[in-house]
Formats: sequence, C-alpha cells, structure tokens
Amino acid sequence: MTDIRPLAICLMGPTASGKTDLAMALRDRLPVELISVDSALIYRGMDIGTAKPTAAELARAPHRLIDIKDPAESYSAADFATDALAEMAQIQASGRIPLLVGGTMLYFKALLEGLSPLPSADPEVRAAIEAEAAERGWNALHQELADIDPESAARIHPNDPQRLSRALEVYRISGQTLTTLTRQKRPPLPFRAAQFAIVPQDRARLHQRIEQRFMTMLEQGFEAEVRALKQRPDLHPGLPAIRCVGYRQMWGYLDGEYDHSTMVEKGVAATRQLAKRQVTWLRGWQGLHWLNSEHDDNVGEVLQKLALQFGLSYK
Repeated sequence: MTDIRPLAICLMGPTASGKTDLAMALRDRLPVELISVDSALIYRGMDIGTAKPTAAELARAPHRLIDIKDPAESYSAADFATDALAEMAQIQASGRIPLLVGGTMLYFKALLEGLSPLPSADPEVRAAIEAEAAERGWNALHQELADIDPESAARIHPNDPQRLSRALEVYRISGQTLTTLTRQKRPPLPFRAAQFAIVPQDRARLHQRIEQRFMTMLEQGFEAEVRALKQRPDLHPGLPAIRCVGYRQMWGYLDGEYDHSTMVEKGVAATRQLAKRQVTWLRGWQGLHWLNSEHDDNVGEVLQKLALQFGLSYK
C-alpha cells in the first residue's frame, strides 16, 4: 500500500559532525525549511557556547525553534514534539518540506515515536517532594514509590533523586503511575520520515573537531557570555539551560571551583562524552541512512537517496 503521508527529512548526528552546514547546503537544492532539534539552541542569550548558527547563517537559512525560551524557563521533549508538529504542518501547508536538524535524540524520539502523555512539571508538588526527602530521606520516598509503582521503583535507584522525584510527581499530579502512563502512546507521526545520520568515521577526528570548536568558542567570547548569564539572580546551575555542556563547566570556573585550564579540560571532556552518547543512541536507531562527515559529497548522497527511495526531485 502506497504511503501518501507528506515527507519530512530528519538529519541527526553528534555535536561537531557538520549537521548545520549540510542542512543549509540541502536548503540550497531542495524546497525545505529547517527546524532545529536541539535542547540548547532553544535558549535566548546562549549563542556562543551552543554553537548557534550565526545571524548571517540564519538569514541565509532560517531555523525554526531557535531562541524560543528564556534560560530560566523549562522545556520538555513533549513540548518540542508539540511545537515541531505545528511547525511541520505550517511548512507542509506552504508546499515545502520540513527538514529537522539537530543532535537532541530524545527530541527526535518524542517526535518520531511519540511520548507518553505525562503531566507537566508542577513546581509546588516538586518542592513538596524535595522537602519530604530532606526530612525523611530518599530511601523512604523510594519505598513509597515501590508501594504504588513497583515497576518504576525497580528501574529507579534510590540514589537517583531526579527520576525518583519525577515518578512520584507524576503520580501525585495525575493519580496514575508512571508505568501506566508510559504505556500510552500518541498516534503515528503524520509524515513519512527520511532519516539520515552524519558522523565522522574516525573517532579521533571527531574528538579533534570537538576540541577545536571549544577553543573557537573561547576565542569568540564564551566566558563573557556566561558571565552575563551569571549576573541574573534567577539563573543557577540547577537549571537545564545552565546544565548544558560547556555552560556547566564555565559556570564552575567562574564560581572559583577550578582554574581555567581545568575548565577547558572539563568542557572538552564533557562534550566528547555527549558525542559518545549521541553516537551510541544513533547506533540503536532503526531506518537510518549513514553519512560520513569527511565525505566530499554528502549533499549528492542525500539527494540520491531521496530520489530513489522517496521520489523527491531536486534542482
């Protein structure tokens, strides 16, 4: 049976793999509009440390879902899926094709496979759980979870307060367990997805690219960018924005926790660890067409794949 759903193109890859350059090159050849799939690029005022496309690049190839949140605000994978689907529908209605590009694999998973209908975080409920943990201990709260949701308790270690707190929060807000809710999925994606992953074949080369990019960020004023964020009383290291790779390490340096050279080592190491997690996730992904970052004609390879498998013509 012919799949008549409209086409969407997904371009994934680890940090520093060349995703943005390839996406912009594809925009020159295809009737596509770009949607960012990046949990750091959503934040305004966080430009250098996130390797956000420059103003010139964005003028040439606008990206949707960039600069949509203040660093003090929260944003979930479910929020992304909702926003991305709305953007995709707008792009499709205009007669063009959505091209989703980024390295936040959980966002891609939420969009392509759907997430369970979990309730949004509730600061009051979360604060109450934190207060109980301070009084009774996380082991007691883990036992409470085991009583109401044995399956989640078996997966979540008592020393993992973030996941433990979330499981209890979900139950207290919704009256349903995390296990029950995670078995509920949304309908299938209303698009056919052409999925590509771009990765340097040589791990040493990827590590080199990561180090070069981190040093370039420092030259571009990354330290000053984080200093400006630190001036805000509503920002702190516990926020998702400040936990972003690079920002956490620079924040620690500015707090005097270690010297500049240690900050650089920690920042580069954390970025390499992120890339490793991204590649590991991609290796378990189904339906991917792999591209080599060092290949001379990835644009041609993508265009050929789209033409052969999806019947998409191009300039």
